[in-house]
Amino acid sequence: MKEEKIGFVSNYFSKISVAAIEITDGKLSVGDMILFLGHTTEFESTVHSMQIEHKPVTVAKKGDSVGVKVSEKVREKDKVYKRVAD
Repeated sequence: MKEEKIGFVSNYFSKISVAAIEITDGKLSVGDMILFLGHTTEFESTVHSMQIEHKPVTVAKKGDSVGVKVSEKVREKDKVYKRVAD
């Protein structure tokens, strides 16, 4: 599988383990496998749910800021990639 850049982390809410992701390229859907990469961050996570402005959504597109529950800590400016089939 290859990765395609979809955005970056703009904020992290540690109490609820949610990353705010700015979508800069492509789109992100529930069920997608995403990869977080940063200076001290590197892990994969499946998108089980997303929210925009506290409302559940199934797809986020370029220009959206979306909240995604994550299993590990992420940091501002971490890059976010989506795993796509070759």
